[in-house]
Amino acid sequence: MSKLRFVLSLLFSTAICFSLPPIAARGGHSDYIHAVLGDGNSSLYGTARHLFSQEEPRPSLELTRGYMTNGDLEKAMKDFTKRCSKISRLYSIGKSVNGFPLWVIEISDKPGVLEAEPAFKYVGNVHGDEPVGRELLLRLANWICDNYEKDPLAQMIVENVHLHILPSLNPDGFTARKRNNANNVDLNRDFPDQFFPVNENLGLRQPETRAIMTWLSENRFTASATLHGGALVANFPWDGTEDKRKYYYPCPDDETFRFLAKIYSKSHRNMSLSKEFEEGITNGASWYPIYGGMQDWNYIHGGCFELTLEISDNKWPPASELPTIWEYNRMSMLNLVASLVKTGVHGRIFSVDEGKPLPGLVVVKGINYTVKAHQAYADYHRLLAPGQKYEVTASSPGYKPKTTTVWLGENDAVTADFILIPEASSGGKLRRSICDCSSCGQPLLTRFFAETNNGITFALVVVVAFLCFLLQRRMRFNLWKQRQSSRRSSITV
Repeated sequence: MSKLRFVLSLLFSTAICFSLPPIAARGGHSDYIHAVLGDGNSSLYGTARHLFSQEEPRPSLELTRGYMTNGDLEKAMKDFTKRCSKISRLYSIGKSVNGFPLWVIEISDKPGVLEAEPAFKYVGNVHGDEPVGRELLLRLANWICDNYEKDPLAQMIVENVHLHILPSLNPDGFTARKRNNANNVDLNRDFPDQFFPVNENLGLRQPETRAIMTWLSENRFTASATLHGGALVANFPWDGTEDKRKYYYPCPDDETFRFLAKIYSKSHRNMSLSKEFEEGITNGASWYPIYGGMQDWNYIHGGCFELTLEISDNKWPPASELPTIWEYNRMSMLNLVASLVKTGVHGRIFSVDEGKPLPGLVVVKGINYTVKAHQAYADYHRLLAPGQKYEVTASSPGYKPKTTTVWLGENDAVTADFILIPEASSGGKLRRSICDCSSCGQPLLTRFFAETNNGITFALVVVVAFLCFLLQRRMRFNLWKQRQSSRRSSITV
C-alpha cells in the first residue's frame, strides 16, 4: 500500500505541474560652482566659460516675458490632464518653501496603475534661474498626447513605460528669478553625499529635497534626467571625488552611463558637435566636482540611473527661441525614455514551487551595483550598454541563485525570466517542486530501484519523466512564439 500511495502521489504531482500556468518571458514595466559654456553662440553671461562662486545677477523682467508663470504652469498641467485624461494623471509630491505644489504629470496607457514596466522621470527647474526645462517638459507631454496614436515612438513610450514629468522643482526660485530656493539653498547641493558627511540631518533638508527623496522611496524609477541650463552637455556620475580634486571619476556603471549620455547628445541637433566636451558628454567630476548633488544620490539610494542635462548655453534665452530649443531637444528627450524599452535586460523572478513572483536582486558580473526586483511583480529592469555579453545572476532569500549569460545587440533588449529553486530547509530536505524538471526523476529512480523491481512502477516513472519532458517543450514553444511576435530576445532560466 505504501508503494501504491507513493506512485499515486507522484502522478498527482505531475498533474499539478500541468495545471500551473506556463512561466515564460514577457515583453516590455556645498560648494557652489556653476559653469556657463560659450562656444561662439550668444549667451546671457558672455561667450566664454566662467565659474561663479556666488549668486549670479537676476535676469530682467523684460527678459522673462513669454515664459509661463507658476500659475500659468499649474493651469497648463491641469488642462493637459483633462485633454489627455486617457493616458495621464496629475499629482503632487509635496510643496515648496512658499507652499506651491510640486506638480507631476504621469503618462502611461494605465496611469496610476502598478505594472511590471520600467518608469522614467524628468525633472526641470532645479535651479530657479534655469527655466528652459520647465517649458520643454510641458511641450514634451503635449507632443506625446498629440502623437501617441500615430507615432511609433510615442506609442512605444505610452504602452511600455510610466513617464513622470515634474516641470518645476523650484517654483519659488523661478518667481524670484534666482538660482536657489526661498531659503537661499541650492537644491542640487542639498542631498546626502557619498564622500562627505553633509546633509545627513533629515530635518535640515529643504522641503523640495525631502519631496524628491520621498518620491523615490514610494516609486521605483529605472532612469531619470534633470534639465538644467548654462551649457550644452549630457553629464553623468560620479559628480564628485573623494579628495575634491577635478578628474574623471567613474561610477560602477560608467559604460552604461556613457551610452545613455550619447543617446541624448547624438539625438540632439548640435550637442555632440561640442568643441569643449567630446561627443557632447562629460563625467561630472572631470568637469567640476560638486557634493550633495541629486544625480549621484539617485543612483546610490534610489536605484535610478540619472543624467544631468545641460540643454541651453543661455540660461534664460528669449521666449521666442523656445520653439527652436524644443525642436533641437525633442528627439533626445524621446529617445532617452525609449531606451528603457529598446535596450538592457528585463524580466521577472519566480519561485519554481508555486510560480509566485519573488522580490529578489539582480547583479551583473564585473559591475558592483545591484538592481532590486519590484516587491509586488518581481520585475527588474537592468540598463546595460549594448554590444556585449553579460553574466546576469538573480537571487532571493531562501532560494538558490541562478545565473544566465545574455548577449545585448544594438537596440535589442533581452527579456530574461528567472525561476528559482528553494534552498534546503533546516531539516535537510529540499523544498522543491516535482516540476523542477532540471533534475526530474533522477532521485526518484534511485529510490525505486532500491525498493522494488516492479516493472509497472518503473514504467510509471518513465511516463512521469516523459510528461516533464513534454512540459519543458511546451514552455520552449511558448517562448518561441513570443520571439516570433516580438523583436526582443527572451530567455527563461
